[in-house]
Amino acid sequence: MPHLFEPLALCSVTLPNRIVVSPMCQYSAVDGLATDWHHVHLGRYATAGLGLIFTEATHVSAVGRITPACLGLYTDAHEAALARIVRLIKATGNAAVGIQIAHAGRKASMQPPWKGVGKRAEGAEGWISVGPSAVAFDDGWQIPRALDEAGMATIVREFAIAATRSARAGFDVCEVHSAHGYLMHEFLSPISNKRNDAYGGALENRMRFPLGIVEAVRAVWPKDRVLAVRVSATDYMDGEGWSLDDTIAFAHELKARGVDIIDVSGGGSSPKQKIDLKPGYQVPLAEAIKRATGVPTIAVGLITRPEQADAIVREGRADAVALARALLHDPFWAWRAADALGADVAVPNQYLRGRKLAV
Repeated sequence: MPHLFEPLALCSVTLPNRIVVSPMCQYSAVDGLATDWHHVHLGRYATAGLGLIFTEATHVSAVGRITPACLGLYTDAHEAALARIVRLIKATGNAAVGIQIAHAGRKASMQPPWKGVGKRAEGAEGWISVGPSAVAFDDGWQIPRALDEAGMATIVREFAIAATRSARAGFDVCEVHSAHGYLMHEFLSPISNKRNDAYGGALENRMRFPLGIVEAVRAVWPKDRVLAVRVSATDYMDGEGWSLDDTIAFAHELKARGVDIIDVSGGGSSPKQKIDLKPGYQVPLAEAIKRATGVPTIAVGLITRPEQADAIVREGRADAVALARALLHDPFWAWRAADALGADVAVPNQYLRGRKLAV
């Protein structure tokens, strides 16, 4: 059995293989509610032989959404809509189901990217964003309102409530989004965090609020289900900002607070970031965190070929691989990978006739 297709046991949850559907924003929600599009988008992965299927970033409050068309989880209606998706996936496949709970911070209140990257939501659709400091992401972006301690305490409670709702909805994995220049990452990175109180300055202070969120989620999330955190392991700013060494220190603290796996990405704090895009370009970050802390990791970053993905797991560089664009291009990527590597993959009875077409 190729290593990519070995099961992965985490808590009481066993992924049937190491292939993960990365959270991918669809900008197709209405008032934060999942729509038919989400059923089509996520439902097709349920039949595709994957190990773990994440929803897109799902926000803990209305003002925490990236755009007015992003998913939310802050009312009973949001919870019911997501529970229906969980039931759909579990009824049609054997993949584990994960949710990524998030707050966009200073990068909130934007338009969907096809309406213009960095363009603020207009009129009644828009709102004032919040962040650690009154520092805009870039020229032309709105200046966020700096959070006070009462505002931060409210957001901690919102994350805990969203995690409670996620558990009731039936998710197997809850991933806390601390990456890509959104709120938790904004507190971590000195690029966006200019505070001079107990939540700014030294690394210990900058970690305080994100770790408080993780603690609140851990307190309500079932111990037998998987708690994950997604991190940006570097700001890609040539020595400025958040670094891999900082992330390793953060990962040690996450481990101490009961986090089961770390999903390792990078960037998002500054438009001036410098990234050398190449196949597997972020895998070394996941490997470094895994080796330094012993915490299982998920690797991302232009992982497109089955042999490449299998080698990452086989060589112990990460415990699983997450794909996004490759799965948008080919939802049945796992079928192709199984053929290439000589592995078996779960296929619904209804699709068996199409599993291997005669040539």
